[in-house]
Amino acid sequence: APKKPLTKSQSLGEPLARSGAQQAPSPSLKEVTFGTADGELGQLLESPAGVCGVVLGCQEASLARLSAHMQEELVGPEERQQLLEAELAGKRWAALGVLDPQPCCQSGDAWYFRVGFTFQHSQLQFAAKVPKPCCSSLGVQSSLGTHCSIQRLLGRFTDRLPRELVLPGIPGKHSQGPSREEPACPVPQPVLQVLLCAEVPQQTLADFMKGSHALHRTSPGHYERLGCLLLLQLCLGLEHLRGQNVAQGDLCPENLLLVQCPCPPPSQQGQKELSLPRLLISSFFKVQEKQRPCSSSQEQDWSQGLAVPSPPAAAELSVGRLIYQILHVDISLENILDFRSKRLPEIPSLSIYSAGLKRLATLLLHRDPQQRVSIEQARGILQVLLWGPRQELFARSRRSLALLRSWLQVKRALLLLRFAENSAGARASPGLEEWLCCQYFQGVTEHTLYQVTQVLYA
Repeated sequence: APKKPLTKSQSLGEPLARSGAQQAPSPSLKEVTFGTADGELGQLLESPAGVCGVVLGCQEASLARLSAHMQEELVGPEERQQLLEAELAGKRWAALGVLDPQPCCQSGDAWYFRVGFTFQHSQLQFAAKVPKPCCSSLGVQSSLGTHCSIQRLLGRFTDRLPRELVLPGIPGKHSQGPSREEPACPVPQPVLQVLLCAEVPQQTLADFMKGSHALHRTSPGHYERLGCLLLLQLCLGLEHLRGQNVAQGDLCPENLLLVQCPCPPPSQQGQKELSLPRLLISSFFKVQEKQRPCSSSQEQDWSQGLAVPSPPAAAELSVGRLIYQILHVDISLENILDFRSKRLPEIPSLSIYSAGLKRLATLLLHRDPQQRVSIEQARGILQVLLWGPRQELFARSRRSLALLRSWLQVKRALLLLRFAENSAGARASPGLEEWLCCQYFQGVTEHTLYQVTQVLYA
């Protein structure tokens, strides 16, 4: 029988006695703090929900505030970005300081250059994105809203390229060695579209995967957890795009950018495998023509197959293939085209995440659309792989809503205690992984967990 889709994430803070439709906590619970007057607190304690309902509601409100604060730390205040966009309006290369003539990153559809700009007596750095000639803008990136996994556009302009910039493959004075003779009539620099982006990419996901074979071999648990976190960011970004009625571009590793997060906590410094970068969906361009010829009829089918179906289907297939690529397992286009799970290559069991990632890839690439999971379901599976509940929870008690509700309530309390203990010590502020974890426990319900674990541990 077809699986029921996962329900929309709802609030965790429901009292035990509540059943049926989920309700948001009362506004008064959101305002309760340690300094709330005892008279007001006493009124809450007399409610039918009692102490348990008050505590659960306050935990939910606290997680929501923490999540919003962490998100602002990661992406910056919305008001500041709006002011910066207004300041950059009409600005061109002359108003920017080129910090490096070489691209800091080259994706499948653009070059990125580090540039500086003085704003409110501060020197800011962001990226000048120069789309490649084979790509044309969809013109939607400026209206996508702020999201941690979506490249933020601060401005755009069309201008002649500065002579010092090096664009591989673009005619002009780009020789890195000293020229023997200065031409009498220099070749004019091309006039190109430029997008100013808030985040400066360090590398693409393709670059990361090429350089991570040794890390995967020596620290498989750390690496595969990192892979889960990167895939989770991708799924969250894809969900945001669907909510905006926007289709993403090509989801190949060459078009997914990695941005270095602030310095890790002191306990993690020096441990490269624990440094989680932000993943950004940056491809909002339609590739007009493939630069390389298709090597087989199957590959031509694959290229055409990604362009014809609706964006959701293409996204699910791309994420499924991406799991294999992150795990350094070769997967041929023939495997994808057949949509036969039995013909998919084996994923070696190297860590506690391997089996779950294999299961997720199989579900994303399933031949039967009714059995194929959605991006929303994939996000839920990745969250369970990262933060539980793990299968051993059901070793002594069968899976039930009551068990999952109790597990959620305990984990939420323990998460808040961990945040409190870390803030009292010498540890740095919560980072990207803590924010992703906070988002999970803020929004998930026992009903969603029941469906996700049923699919994952089938």
